[in-house]
Amino acid sequence: MDSPNVLLLLTTLSLTVSSAISGSVVEDLANLQPPSDFNTTIMKNCQHNPSLRYCNSSSVDLKEIFRFTIVASHLCNESNNPNCVHSFDKIDLRNRPKIAPLYLSYSFFWKYCPSTIFSIDLSNTSLKGSFPTEVLCCAQIQALDLSLNGLAGEFPIESFSPLTNLTSLNLSYNYFSESKISDSRFFKRFNASSFIHSGILPSHRNFTIKAIFVLVGFPISVIFMVVCFGWLCFQRPDFLPGMFQRKHKFTPSMLRAATNGFSRKNQIVRSEGVEIYKGTLRDGTEVRIEIYRDCISREKRQEFVEECKVLVELRHKNLVQVLGWCSNRNKRAIVTEWTDGETIEMWLSDSAPPWKLRLKILSGVVAGMLYLQENWPEVVSDIRIDSVLLTDNHEPLLSRFQVGDRYRNSKKIHWFGIFLLEIITNRRSQEFERGEAGFIEHVRENYPENLHEVIDARMKLPENIFDQAKHGIELGLMCTDQSISKHPGLDQISHMINKVYESCLELAPQNHKRSHGDGEEQQDDQSKQQKTTPERSETGVIIKLGQFGKFTWKTNDLELDLR
Repeated sequence: MDSPNVLLLLTTLSLTVSSAISGSVVEDLANLQPPSDFNTTIMKNCQHNPSLRYCNSSSVDLKEIFRFTIVASHLCNESNNPNCVHSFDKIDLRNRPKIAPLYLSYSFFWKYCPSTIFSIDLSNTSLKGSFPTEVLCCAQIQALDLSLNGLAGEFPIESFSPLTNLTSLNLSYNYFSESKISDSRFFKRFNASSFIHSGILPSHRNFTIKAIFVLVGFPISVIFMVVCFGWLCFQRPDFLPGMFQRKHKFTPSMLRAATNGFSRKNQIVRSEGVEIYKGTLRDGTEVRIEIYRDCISREKRQEFVEECKVLVELRHKNLVQVLGWCSNRNKRAIVTEWTDGETIEMWLSDSAPPWKLRLKILSGVVAGMLYLQENWPEVVSDIRIDSVLLTDNHEPLLSRFQVGDRYRNSKKIHWFGIFLLEIITNRRSQEFERGEAGFIEHVRENYPENLHEVIDARMKLPENIFDQAKHGIELGLMCTDQSISKHPGLDQISHMINKVYESCLELAPQNHKRSHGDGEEQQDDQSKQQKTTPERSETGVIIKLGQFGKFTWKTNDLELDLR
C-alpha cells in the first residue's frame, strides 16, 4: 500500500540528509533548514499521492514538513522496520522509556502521520500524565498498545471514534479514571483483557467491596445514625440544634453531665429524699438542681409535669426562674436559675440589716405574691424566711412554689404576716414551744407597751423610724389574726408597705436622731405608744397608722384609707 509514494519520499529524504542520521540531529531540529529545492520535492510528492496529509493542509509550512520527514526517517529506523526506504509499517518503541516521550513531543510528526503506519506500540515506556491523544492522529492504525505505563485521568472515549480500523487495543496496567466504556459501541469489539488493571473498568474486587458497602454498609450506617440521633433525642438533646430540643425538659443524662456525675463537690444539700446540686449546663448557664429520689405513681408524675409546665411560664424579678424539669420513674428534678445570694434567714442572722433594707425585702416579697395572685392564681409560693433567697442587690426571690388552688387568700395573708413579724423581730416561730401560735402570742403580749422587747434591737431605730416598725408589727398582727373573717388584701398590703418604704427613704437624712434606749427615752416612747393603742369597737378594731394613714379592721368589712 502506497509503497511507491513512500519510496519516493524516503529517496528524496536520502538526497537531502545524510544516510547516517544521528540522534543529535533529531534533537536539534530547530537549527535545520530545508534545502532550496525542497518545495519542488513536496509538490512532486503531492502530485503522485494527493492523499498525503501535508498535501491537504490549508497552509504549507515547509520547515515543519521538512522536520516531519527527518523525524519519520529516524523513527522508522528506531522501530526496526525492515526497509524504511520502501515501507514504514509500525512504530515500535516498547521498553524504551528514554526516547518514547521525545517522539511523542513532536506534534508536527503526528500531525502528518504517515498513512502506511498500522501499528503503534508504546508499552512499558514510563509514560505519565493524561492519555497521549497525539497518537490518535494516525486514524488508520489497526493496533495500539499503551500498557504498563503510568497514564491517568479521564479516558478520551470520544476521540477513538475515528479509529474504525482499530482491532487490537491494550491499555492494561494504567491508572485511568473509571469510565462506563461499555456504553460505547466502539469498545464492544474488545474484551476485558484489553483493560486489565487499567482503572477504566471497575475491578471485580472493587465492585464487590462497593456492592457490599451499598447493600450492607449503607443500611448499617443509616441504622447507626438513626440510633445515635434517637439517643441524643432521649438522652442528650442539648447536643441537637435548637429546633430538635425539647424545651424545658431535662434528662437524667443532662443533669448528670451538668453536675459532674452528681459529684459531692457540686452537692449543696442532702437530706432524706432530696438532694440539691449546683450545675452548669452545656451552654454555660449555672443552675440549681433539686432532685427528689422517691417512687411515685404514674399519675403523680404526670401531675408533677403539668405543674412544672406552669412554673416555667412565671416571669417576675422577685421570682426564681424555673428553667425546666426532669421526670423519671425513680427520680424527679426541678432546674432553676442559680443565685449566689443567701436566704433571708441567713441574712438576718449573719448581719444586722437596717430597717430600710428590711422594707425593701418586704416590698419585693409582696410584689412577687401579687404577681402570682393576679396572673397565676393557681400558684402558691412558700414565703418562709428560710426559703426566700436574696440577691447581691438585696432583691428577694421567691424560690418555692406549689401549683393548685390549695389555699385560700387568707392563708397566704397569714403566711405573709408571720414573715413580716420574723423580719422585724429577728425571731423564728420554731423558737417557741407552740410554734407559730406561740410566736404570735409572744408578739401580741408585748404589743404595744413593750415593743422595744420585740423589735430587733440591732437596728437601733430613731424615734420616727421606730414608729414605722411598730406599724409593721400592727400589720403583721392583723394578717395573723384568726378571729376575723376578712384580712387586708395583697394589693392593700403592697400599697401600705411601699408607702412606708418611700417615706423611709425620705426620712433617711434624719436617721442620726436619737435611738430608742432606756430611761426617759423609753418612757416617752411608751407614752407615745399609748396614744396609738388600738381602739376597740363593737364592729372590730381600728388602728391608726400615724402619718401613713388609717386602717380600719372590722369583722364584717374592710376599709383602707391611706393619706
